[in-house]
Amino acid sequence: MDGVQQMSDKELVFLWVNQLSYPETREKALENLSKKRNSIPYLAPILWHSLGTMAALLQEIIHIYPSINPATLTAHQSNRVCNALALLQCVASHPETRSAFLAAHIPLFLYPFLHTTSKTRPFEYLRLTSLVVVGALVKTDEQEVITFLLTTEIIPLCLRIMESGSELSKTVATFILQKILLDDSGLSYICHTYDRFSHVAIILGKMVISLSKEPSARLLKHVVRCYLRLSDNPRAREALRQCLPDQLRDGTFTACLQVNTVTNDLLMMLLRNIDF
Repeated sequence: MDGVQQMSDKELVFLWVNQLSYPETREKALENLSKKRNSIPYLAPILWHSLGTMAALLQEIIHIYPSINPATLTAHQSNRVCNALALLQCVASHPETRSAFLAAHIPLFLYPFLHTTSKTRPFEYLRLTSLVVVGALVKTDEQEVITFLLTTEIIPLCLRIMESGSELSKTVATFILQKILLDDSGLSYICHTYDRFSHVAIILGKMVISLSKEPSARLLKHVVRCYLRLSDNPRAREALRQCLPDQLRDGTFTACLQVNTVTNDLLMMLLRNIDF
């Protein structure tokens, strides 16, 4: 113990990363690295380039698959795999490792978690942490990220969570959709067919109705941003004239918008765009 205490921070990081390769030390190493990840700027390249480390993290993810169907995931299992996901988030966020992370199609390993529907806390935590990894990718506003995501099922997965997830999961899922829409290829993809657009519009409409009963300023901002971006497409703008929820026009959110002036400004832009 004294030897560990005398190690420098960098030596400790390398020790913990090395311990990920051994089943008997992996759980504690995952916990230690997850807690310290935001204070270790060089962690992502170390994780990516260390022999066997990414394989060990993927092992943790795959090991949980049998517990998601049937839904038997325990809090302990959820916490452990979420520590592994937190390390994947580091790799997804870092400019030196992000492209390789995408090229290896690692986000696809998380999609089975996004397919789950159990409302228990372990599953909510698992879905949220998986969404955060995808959210870390789209935060970069890089074309290669959007191009990759559009080849996967992330949009319908986000829409389902936007409809039925916890408030926090809904917020992250809506943020991901917003980022996809802000990219020209993402907006074009969603507006390319009526079915795609209508699926998005229906879910956003349901969210507005839900928010009118249980307000969330942060979630409302992301929803309005999605509508505003959709209004940049001529066909979508025409459709929004017919299907924009009344609650966005009739003062339902006045109290919320008085406090959140940015969202109010976005909503005014949206209404001007569609000529209300």
